[in-house]
Order: sequence, then structure tokens, then C-alpha cells
Amino acid sequence: MRKKGIRQTLRLHVESQMSLYLFVGVLFMMGVIFGAVIVNTLSPVQKENLLGYLGHFFQGLDQQAIADPKLAFQHSLGGHFKTLGLMWILGISVIGIPFVFVLMFLKGLVIGFTVGFLVNQLSWEGLWFSLSAVVPQNLLVVPALMVVAVSGTAFSVLLAKNRLIQRRGTIYPQFLSYSILVTVMACILVVASLFEAYVSPVLMRMAVPYP
Repeated sequence: MRKKGIRQTLRLHVESQMSLYLFVGVLFMMGVIFGAVIVNTLSPVQKENLLGYLGHFFQGLDQQAIADPKLAFQHSLGGHFKTLGLMWILGISVIGIPFVFVLMFLKGLVIGFTVGFLVNQLSWEGLWFSLSAVVPQNLLVVPALMVVAVSGTAFSVLLAKNRLIQRRGTIYPQFLSYSILVTVMACILVVASLFEAYVSPVLMRMAVPYP
């Protein structure tokens, strides 16, 4: 019953904020495209250095010498929670919303650059590796961050109207709903971090190319 309630709440939230989701989605995709374009601006020396680093990483994967899954989980979760916490704080301050959009753009840029570089240097092997190493956990991470970005923007707009224009009194219920939504997204990020730490290395070993 609780799961059904959460799904219904998320569905209503998405339907009511569809225009914002479209805007944030386009912004994220612009970041992905821009990140892929940046790959073509790298000098041959920069590409060689990055490819050398990837070679060491692939060798470590092949020899199962990468970080301990527990440490990888802590590192991944820490990074996700820092981003989530920052977005939550920015969402309760009207002036912070542009920075939320910047964070979504940068997330897309990092993904676009990573996938673009792998494909540019390793062709189909790079594409297969990126589908195994980059895409799966981001199928959870990106939507979760988008939900936080949109809900933060909506709450910030409501806060601005309430305090600067209409002055209708308390907005505590809306703040509580926003915070609960962020908490639910935090749980999704925990699952994404577990996948990244324990499942992704297995997938990457299966798809590791040899440049």
C-alpha cells in the first residue's frame, strides 16, 4: 500500500510539473551533447594521456585489482549524497535555483564526455564498455536528480510567491513534501551506489576492451 502511494505521488508530481521536467531534461541532454563535443577539442597529447589512464584502469579490472566494493560503495554514496544535499539546500533558497540547473547540465556533460571519449578512442568496444560501466547506474541516478531539481525549483517558486508577492503564511506542508521526496530519491541513490559498487565491476570485466 505504501509503495502504491509513493508511485501515485511521484506520478502526480511528474504530471503537474511536466514543463519543468521537459526543461531540465533538455538542459541535461545539452550537457551530454556538449560533453561529447568537448572530446573533439582535446589535443592528441591529452587524448593519449587519458587513454593511458584508461589502460591502467582496464588492467586493474582484468586483474581484479580495483577498489574494495565497500570502499567503492562509500565513495559513490558520498558523492551522490553531497550532490543531493547541495541540491536540496539550493532548492529552499530562491537564488540557488540557477545553480541546480548548472548541476544538471554538468551531470550531463560528464556523462557525455565519458561516453564520447570511450567511443571516440575505442569505437564499438568503447560503446559496449560505456553501456556496461556508465549507463546502468545512471538510469537511476539521473531521474532521481531530475526529480530533486524539479521539486526544488517548484518549491523555490512557491516560496518566492509566498514571501514576496502573496504572503499567505506558512508553507511548512510543502517544505515537508519536498523534503520527503528528496529522502525517497536518496533511497534510490543508495540502490544506484550498491549497483555501482557490486554489480558494475562484474559488467565492466565482461566488457573491458584492450586499447
